[in-house]
Amino acid sequence: MVELKKTHVKIVSILVALVFVGSVVAIALTQSGAGIVSAAGSSNVGVVDYRQIMGQHPDLQNANTQMQQAVTDAQKEFEEKSANMNDEEKANYYQQTQERLQNKQKELLDPIQKSVDDSVKSVADAKGLSVVLDKSTVVYGGQDITQDVIKKLSK
Repeated sequence: MVELKKTHVKIVSILVALVFVGSVVAIALTQSGAGIVSAAGSSNVGVVDYRQIMGQHPDLQNANTQMQQAVTDAQKEFEEKSANMNDEEKANYYQQTQERLQNKQKELLDPIQKSVDDSVKSVADAKGLSVVLDKSTVVYGGQDITQDVIKKLSK
């Protein structure tokens, strides 16, 4: 039988590994390349100005009013309850108050964001758009559907 030295075994093992990795990469490139070409040829991209849509949402003013009231109430409560606390207790209570206010903000804004997302999806589907990006991330191109989404939300 043929005796193989350790170095020969290592070289053969490395060659087999390189061939395997090379074939996997080649298969991945051919598969993803075809997908990219077909996706680029058949997809339409839409863009929206998310800030403008959120700013003109009919429920935003009510949410802002409720949030301002929650902040005012939290300030009063903090001043009353923290009067007899030491610095560490005040810091802990302040942190708890901030967390409550963040939760309140999330509670108020989540339904608004969901309605914006639903409206964007609805308009995109109606226009046959497969991708919608925020306008601030797009350098060039894309169909702007911002006004259509605002109209849909105001109905």
